[in-house]
Amino acid sequence: MSAPPARIRITHDDYHASHVGRTAAGDQFFATTPFVPAIDSTGREFVAVYIFHPDGRFKDAVIDDVGPRESLNLGAVAKLFERRVAELGSFEFCDIEVAPFRIERFGVEFGLIPQPPEDEDGGWWIILEPGDYMAFSEPFDGEYYT
Repeated sequence: MSAPPARIRITHDDYHASHVGRTAAGDQFFATTPFVPAIDSTGREFVAVYIFHPDGRFKDAVIDDVGPRESLNLGAVAKLFERRVAELGSFEFCDIEVAPFRIERFGVEFGLIPQPPEDEDGGWWIILEPGDYMAFSEPFDGEYYT
């Protein structure tokens, strides 16, 4: 593959893809909790809801910076996550097919970001950032690596 895929499938599951689906208006969504690892810093945690047009093109994102992990109020973060999902209105959980994208918020790059092959025999990867906690590869059929 000489270019990143135009769309990737994210299969609804009980793990990292537990909050993917379609709104009653037809938009697709992916609600998740990205993070900046606490390697060279205190790290940061986020609540993110990515919204895509019905055809999978990126539309918008609602991202909240909830602070460093060591000072998180997990109950408050869970309530914020559920509130953000509820703000979508009526929806169903289901598989989605969306385009890679990247945006910057709070000085951090977010998105499903294409990573080119490392060598001529390698393939493209689409990495969920920040946190690199979901990685999709050919054939981009919904399977991901953590």
